[in-house]
Amino acid sequence: MSKREHLILCVDDEVVGLHVRRILLERAGYKVLTAPDGPSGLEIFNREPVEAVVLDYSMPGMTGDAIASVMRQSKPGIPILLLTAYVGLSKEITSLVDIAMTKGEGAPVLLQNLNSLLRENQAS
Repeated sequence: MSKREHLILCVDDEVVGLHVRRILLERAGYKVLTAPDGPSGLEIFNREPVEAVVLDYSMPGMTGDAIASVMRQSKPGIPILLLTAYVGLSKEITSLVDIAMTKGEGAPVLLQNLNSLLRENQAS
């Protein structure tokens, strides 16, 4: 399966960051769905055949760890990459996702981590 066939869901309350991430992923060949908050992200996640999630940690109303927890209960096999501006999130939070990375690590690391998650998911 090529990257072009992967459907990625991005959830972030920062409109500009979400838009930039969508462009980055689409240029890398992914199909991308976006959600501006946890509840709409969960709705899309449950409705669409999403293959991976890129999830912001700090959002009003519902934080990324709470969203990841619900996603894990619904579709436990879907890889989740958590993006955060915070360094050193607790093990309790990071254990809910496959990879946690800081937003400062940049686009190449995001793409590398996402590719890795998708390859691992295909192999299992």
